[in-house]
Amino acid sequence: MASDSKPQIFELTNGAITAKITNWGCAVTSLLLPDALGNLADVVLGFDSVEPYMQGLAPYFGCIVGRVANRIKDGKFTLDGVQHTLPINKPPNSLHGGDKGFDKKLWDVVEHNTGNHPSITFKFHSKDGEEGYPGDVTVTVSYSLPSTTSLKLYMEAVPENKATPISLAQHTYWNLAGHNSGNILGHTAQIWAAHITPVDDSTVPTGEIAPVIGTPYDFTTERTIGSRIDEVPGGYDHNYVLDLGEEGEESGLKRAARLKDPGSKRVLNLWTDAPGMQFYSGNKVDGVGGKGGSAYGRHSGVCMETQGFPNAVNQPNFPSVVVRPGEKYKHTMVFEFSIE
Repeated sequence: MASDSKPQIFELTNGAITAKITNWGCAVTSLLLPDALGNLADVVLGFDSVEPYMQGLAPYFGCIVGRVANRIKDGKFTLDGVQHTLPINKPPNSLHGGDKGFDKKLWDVVEHNTGNHPSITFKFHSKDGEEGYPGDVTVTVSYSLPSTTSLKLYMEAVPENKATPISLAQHTYWNLAGHNSGNILGHTAQIWAAHITPVDDSTVPTGEIAPVIGTPYDFTTERTIGSRIDEVPGGYDHNYVLDLGEEGEESGLKRAARLKDPGSKRVLNLWTDAPGMQFYSGNKVDGVGGKGGSAYGRHSGVCMETQGFPNAVNQPNFPSVVVRPGEKYKHTMVFEFSIE
């Protein structure tokens, strides 16, 4: 499809899962899943139409964020001796690619398959200097339904002429009881990570890597999100250092997290090849008017954004997010659903 395509919502379905995805920010706007009794619910927060996304009403609902996800301290970094300055859109830092990151762009639809192997592929060309980032980058994002139980996301970015930091994340807010069913504090979570990257007062990692055992950040065994959230100032919004744990059926992917709603018995297992995962308990969502006239309050959804570590471009001890011409950034996530 040509680059003059207009913002719209596309559907992927395989009979068991139905996903709706827009070419505005590559956002997942809806995901229908059955519960233990076969009742369908839409398990992601979002809007009924593209317009609210375009108007900036979403706190990053369902979208792809970049060129660099999460926070860059003071909106500055130095690469190959050159200092780059980014928009301070989350004072005092730069967040999720700046004022007009990848979530606020119209992407080209290069492929949309509706047959036995449903998929959709989006492409975007990020120009040299855009939001302060160096170099031209071509970004490709593909969503697919490889099985009746899974949604797969593959992200790729190729720098054309300059080294640049690249770290994309998928920012869906999940509520496995249904997007309009209240808060997620009763969901249970397990995270395959024995460490987090602690943060300063502006929620930027200090550079330290700290164990979670014995702290309210410990989800090494399954427990409810709400069980110790009151001990976390502001709620969960932290990067977990993913362990090199069990690998899934797809080689190179490791299990990052497991989310369960005890009521509907819906379970989400998340697999990835990224080094980190931001676990965010929807602390800043407050009265956002969502699908079907619903109002999303605090903790209405939980985000599990696999990513490079926040502010990695300024932290030499973090895994590098710098990608050079001739190299390719790749990032895969598989959302695997079941009933338990």
